[in-house]
Amino acid sequence: MWAIQHDTPHGDLLSWNGRTLVHDNRGELEFLLTGPIRIVPCPPSIPPEQTIQLRFHPHFAHHQFPIRREAYP
Repeated sequence: MWAIQHDTPHGDLLSWNGRTLVHDNRGELEFLLTGPIRIVPCPPSIPPEQTIQLRFHPHFAHHQFPIRREAYP
């Protein structure tokens, strides 16, 4: 699993409703997200019940996974 981190020296992992946003495909995260972020392995110290898949975040619910890049003009 991959997590999204603020691109600062001690950047926090992005979360929603207290759960760390994760995704199983680094390439898809890099395709969908821009800005001052880094894609990092999700720390093993974060249990699965404290994470949420990106596909379940309301801002990404309209995307179909796996991503088909040709569907994005």
